[in-house]
Amino acid sequence: MARFRWRQWLLVGLMLVSLVVACQPQAEEEIGAAPCRVVTHAAGTACIPESIQRLVTLDGVTFEYAIAAGLSPIGTAVSGLMDHLAEQVTQVENVGVSGEPNLERVLALKPDLIVGLDYNQSAYAQASQIAPTLLFEFEHSGQWKTVFQQFAAALNQAEVAQQTLADYEARLATFKAQMGERLNTLQVSVVRIYPDTINLYLRDSFVGIILQDAGLARPPAQNIGAEEATARFGNPIQTSISRELLAQADGDVIFVWTSENTPEAAATAQQNLQSLQQDPLWQQLKAVQAGRVYQVPSYWIGSGPIAANAVVGDLLKTHSGFSSPPSPIAEALSSLHFDL
Repeated sequence: MARFRWRQWLLVGLMLVSLVVACQPQAEEEIGAAPCRVVTHAAGTACIPESIQRLVTLDGVTFEYAIAAGLSPIGTAVSGLMDHLAEQVTQVENVGVSGEPNLERVLALKPDLIVGLDYNQSAYAQASQIAPTLLFEFEHSGQWKTVFQQFAAALNQAEVAQQTLADYEARLATFKAQMGERLNTLQVSVVRIYPDTINLYLRDSFVGIILQDAGLARPPAQNIGAEEATARFGNPIQTSISRELLAQADGDVIFVWTSENTPEAAATAQQNLQSLQQDPLWQQLKAVQAGRVYQVPSYWIGSGPIAANAVVGDLLKTHSGFSSPPSPIAEALSSLHFDL
């Protein structure tokens, strides 16, 4: 009898041990979960897949960053200022408008990672239920290189991003070599014509950073950093001027654009530029009189390395006109295809 009871207790003990083992959490490899890395970002933390296969971006900026970092998004929200990415956009699923992503479309794509800028905070709670979601802090477009590198590091693409920026620097070196001593004598003005205002783009704007990197000086009224501009104008990268202050838009060269998010707004801005060209105060500007005014495409108000390379391409195409009068305002520049 004692031996029988002992065997009973042994059997019960083995069953309890089996239950305890079954209830223990299994290692990642055992349950087949994909390896991931915990990354801190603007909205919290997320576990990022080591191998990203189904990336969705919530805005045009992170879409551009992903491509420039060697990734292939399967879907993105879009904006009206992505002409330089038109070919890539047609190859992915549209998941809404930048800042207002359609999360039902995102869900249908079954992403393994979602990324966006921090102005997508309202979508974060739902997006993070669909897949790990990363948001990147982005205060203004002049921070494009820093945020691009942060993006690439978080997605384990730092080496690709480093090469992308090295290629950008190499093209700038070519431009500087072509310009030679003229770099020391030129001031470059950047003007945006809105439907209702005329704005100057300042030193720490997206294009302002590129011009700094190219060694090009700015007129005094535009040579203002982000901190001072925020204090003076409430905007770190641009300021409005009245018709009476058009002299602040002058320089040895003027780059001007009328790009907007909608065709209607862009058409109004273009009409305003045409009216401005007839204004005696505009016609008095030395860049206008020298024929060194260039109308440029929408990527001049970009936020990423692909747009930056396109701007450098424009500088390379127009550098000869910096010292000798080119044809009248180069509107044809808008329709050219630039090799990125």
